[in-house]
Order: sequence, then C-alpha cells, then structure tokens
Amino acid sequence: MITNPALLREFEHRQIRTMPADYARNLAIVQALCQEARLLGVWPPADLLDGIEVDLRLAKALNVRPTP
Repeated sequence: MITNPALLREFEHRQIRTMPADYARNLAIVQALCQEARLLGVWPPADLLDGIEVDLRLAKALNVRPTP
C-alpha cells in the first residue's frame, strides 16, 4: 500500500527526467504490443472505419483556432 503518493510521484518524475529516451527500446515495445494484439485477434480491426465519427468529433474539438 502506498502511504505517501506525493513522494512516489516525485520519484517517478525524477526517474523519467534522468532516463534518456531509447528509440530502439520503444520501437521494440510497440512492435511487441502490435504482435500481441494480432495474436489476440484484436488487430487489425474488422471494420477500419468503426468509431471514425468519435475521432472526427474529437479532432474538430481539439483543432479550434482562436480568433485574432
């Protein structure tokens, strides 16, 4: 049980700041996750356009430009 979440959060932030980004490691993780999704049968989706309406609504909401 975590008794001091603020201390844990600070520790995690320090770890992230001190660890350099490793492109090869991150790519290997993404590839492994993609392979696992294929093995589970959840990727690629049966209908590629399934949920596109939600994506479009979200894109429109996030791309609002302020008036000058």
